[in-house]
Amino acid sequence: MTEDPRILELREKRSLARMGGGEARIQKHHAKGKLTARERLEFLLDANTFHELEPFVIQRSDEMTQSSEEYFGDGVVSGYGEIDGRTVFVYAQDFTVMGGALGEMQSKKICNVMDKAVENGKPIIGLIDSGGARIQEGVYSLGGYAEVFKRNAQYSGIIPQISLIMGPCAGGAAYSPAVTDCVIMVEESSYMFLTGPNVIKAVTGEVIDFESLGGALVHHSKSGLAHLTSPDEKSALTLARKYLSYLPDNYVENPPVDREDEGPERMDEMLNHIVPISPAEPYSMHSVIDHVVDRNSFLELQSTFACNAITGFARIGGYAIGIVSQEPMVMAGVVDIDASDKISRFVRLCDCFNLPIVTFIDSPGFLPGIDQEHRGIIRHGAKVLYAYAEATVPKISIVTRKAYGGAYVVLSSKYLGTDICLAWPSAEIAVMGAEGAVNILHAKQIQNADDPAAEKARLTDAYQQQFLNPYAAARAGYIDDIIEPRETRPAIYSALTTLRDKSVKTLPRKHGNMPV
Repeated sequence: MTEDPRILELREKRSLARMGGGEARIQKHHAKGKLTARERLEFLLDANTFHELEPFVIQRSDEMTQSSEEYFGDGVVSGYGEIDGRTVFVYAQDFTVMGGALGEMQSKKICNVMDKAVENGKPIIGLIDSGGARIQEGVYSLGGYAEVFKRNAQYSGIIPQISLIMGPCAGGAAYSPAVTDCVIMVEESSYMFLTGPNVIKAVTGEVIDFESLGGALVHHSKSGLAHLTSPDEKSALTLARKYLSYLPDNYVENPPVDREDEGPERMDEMLNHIVPISPAEPYSMHSVIDHVVDRNSFLELQSTFACNAITGFARIGGYAIGIVSQEPMVMAGVVDIDASDKISRFVRLCDCFNLPIVTFIDSPGFLPGIDQEHRGIIRHGAKVLYAYAEATVPKISIVTRKAYGGAYVVLSSKYLGTDICLAWPSAEIAVMGAEGAVNILHAKQIQNADDPAAEKARLTDAYQQQFLNPYAAARAGYIDDIIEPRETRPAIYSALTTLRDKSVKTLPRKHGNMPV
């Protein structure tokens, strides 16, 4: 039987669409150690679940945007598939087609798949590999980016938005991932910046290369833009799958529960010995977290940015939670501008998608200094209290040691609406440390004493015995219970199950005015 020529034509066009910019450009792309857009989607999604949308779209062609080249798909592969059996919508820019540059039709494809994601209440994942706006399309490409940005902002908090930076993301294009919930970058292969090295050199005289300006390690450690990095593309795609496993499909659903755990009743005796007797001696809060949560479940975000703060996802008894803490091993866990931004953004993410927030507190307060004050530590610190006060998800806090002054108040204290506030016997809850308090309260008494040093030591010890313990706060009702450290895991699990159906009626308003 003779094949229908219309079927043959369809097969030919499908084959052309799958080839993107052609075999030569694909080979050149592979030579750099990079996967094509379709290969990336194939690895990201469950096998044989990808369904492409609009594969035959081509770029605008008029008197303004004439081009001798036309490519099916217009430089982006879009559609939907599954990750661990959950439907997700995806788009992947194709660098083999005009360097992945965005034009009007590519923008329409991306916006279409974003719209469908919201209409169906499913996550959207973007794989970005683009030189930016398509210059030859002028205002059409700029308008296209604006349409994408608008949707990133309007859909924020409705569905999870994940951006994987697989190559260049330059100029205004960088604003799109910056608005999304998670940015994952490939080390030594991806970069983001608004103005490139050549422009910077021409304007300011500064000389820098692409990697040092906007590479993965820069954005993971200095700017805080990247939440996760990975040494290669496949591990970055695997990270995206893991990140999504903690989040629900949308803001009205609860996070997935993983019942394959070792039981919520486990108590770890090591925790009873982890906090040193001396308040000046540090310990690892990362170790505390690892001994409390389900084994190997902690996914830390922004791990090399503002290392005095810790944020990430974990599970306790299979329940997904967000974890916030300070790291006593770094700057004694003091909260500075970067830590404030890191914590507040993460708390709001958890609140968007119904993840209970568990906060471990060990901080001597906000970082003092002229530089911090002049750069706005008050405004940045206010973001933390705003985020915690506005969050309506279950909130559980554990004071492990120092909880001084404003840091105690803003870090999930009962005053800000935290549901369950616990403390270890090592907790020190006060306006400030003993020595600083004594210097203020008893300055004249110390000065007039026969032995000022001995008097100061006596008063410091007395203040510490009276105030630097959890019992004063517990007597006032601001700590719900004082527990042995080894009891932390079952205590948190009990609180999580109790608060599972928590409902809060918020005051009517359009939206608040966060001190951004």
